[in-house]
Amino acid sequence: MNRTACLVARSGPRPLRRCRRRAFTLIEVIMAVIVLAFAITTSITTLQRAFLNLDSARNLEIASRIMQCQLEKERVLTWSQVSDPSYRPTIDASFLGNPAVAGRFALSRTTSLVPNRGGQLLQITLTTSWRTYDGRTVQRSYTTYYGRNGLYAAFTRRS
Repeated sequence: MNRTACLVARSGPRPLRRCRRRAFTLIEVIMAVIVLAFAITTSITTLQRAFLNLDSARNLEIASRIMQCQLEKERVLTWSQVSDPSYRPTIDASFLGNPAVAGRFALSRTTSLVPNRGGQLLQITLTTSWRTYDGRTVQRSYTTYYGRNGLYAAFTRRS
C-alpha cells in the first residue's frame, strides 16, 4: 500500500490498519546477486573466447600473407637457387614494420625431390610459426611444387 492509501484507510469508518512497507527478503537479494554474478562471469568468459578467436584469425591471416609473399619470391628464382639447401627464407620487410608481427613470427622452409620425376620436380613446404597471446605455439604450412623446366614438363616427362 502506498502512503496515500494508508491515510484514506485511517480516515474512513473502518478500523485503523497498519501500513506495511514491502521489501525484498534476504533470500531474494542473494538469488539476485547469484544470477548477476553468473551473468557477468559468463559475459567475461565469452569475451575472452571471442578475443582468442579474433587473435587466431588475425594471426592466420598474417601467416598466410607471409607465406604467399615468400612463394611469390621463390617463383622468380632459378632452379639452382630454389634447390640450394642453404637457402633460408626471410620474412619480407613490409611485414616487419608491424610490431604485432616483428619478433612473433618465424618462417622456415623444407625441400625434397619428388620421387619418380628424374630429379626435375621439387616439393617446397613453407612453415610459419608464432605464439598466441595465451602462450600456445601455432604453425601453418603451404606446400608447392617447382619444376626445373616448369611444372608441365615435370609432370609429362616419364622417368
